[in-house]
Amino acid sequence: MPKPTLNDLAAFAAVAEHRSFRKAADQLGVSRSALSHALRGLEQDVGVRLLNRTTRSVSPTDAGARLLAQLGPVLRGFDEALDSLADIRGVPSGALRINASKGAARFLLHSLVPEFLALCPAVELDLVSEGRLVDIVKEGFDAGVRLGEAVPQDMIAVRIAGDTRFLTVASPGYLARHARPAMPDDLSNHQCIRQRLPSGKRYRWEFGKHGEEIAIDAPGTLTLDDNDLMVEAATAGLGIAFVPESFAQDRLEDGRLVTVLEDWCPWIPGLTLYYPGHRHVPSSLRALIDLATQMRIGRR
Repeated sequence: MPKPTLNDLAAFAAVAEHRSFRKAADQLGVSRSALSHALRGLEQDVGVRLLNRTTRSVSPTDAGARLLAQLGPVLRGFDEALDSLADIRGVPSGALRINASKGAARFLLHSLVPEFLALCPAVELDLVSEGRLVDIVKEGFDAGVRLGEAVPQDMIAVRIAGDTRFLTVASPGYLARHARPAMPDDLSNHQCIRQRLPSGKRYRWEFGKHGEEIAIDAPGTLTLDDNDLMVEAATAGLGIAFVPESFAQDRLEDGRLVTVLEDWCPWIPGLTLYYPGHRHVPSSLRALIDLATQMRIGRR
């Protein structure tokens, strides 16, 4: 029986873990057709079907699940062995995959990424931004960056930015036509620009003051799924938006937007980098953590 190559086994593990040829191909940097061909060759070599394939899904067979369970520690050990050489050289290298929200990715690009790439030129940084909160282990990421309250409890968390807050904002023109709200309940008399979450649910606006907490299903006829678009809509006078302060900061400074109910907008834990504690921390991630700790922005 031909002996499978390490590349073929790693390809199988990627497909089985992602349950997707597309995601596995993106992770490995190969085409889906090349990946499918490699998997067919692997199954021929081992003489057993490892994956159940349909037009809509892929999943490991019983034999595939058994192989995956035994391969996982071996492949991780291989990666750790290679990474230890980087530690010896003192030069971080290899690929570093980070999953982040759009706002977090923007923060990283404006703060940490330029210096990190200058300090670690041998690291290939793959920064993926998306709204949904993913399982970074299952999706093949080394770490994630989200607001502190969204970080899974089983992760090691490192604060990389100070506290932040969501602000209720509107254009001066809108407020000239509508009475400025004094309490969250006053929003019932306003057009609110609502937000659709990646899960499909609408976001409930959360307010707090002197220990009192209020969550409101804000009324309105416009729903968007992107903070930048919500800021654009508020600037155009279409209503009141509830967005992270960083997305509206420029327009607040130049007067195109103003805040309302600001004393009801509490501070929350800011951006946090997190990663699984049961895995070896690659030198590239350790370098990013060290830099983030040194450069932590906006302490409060």
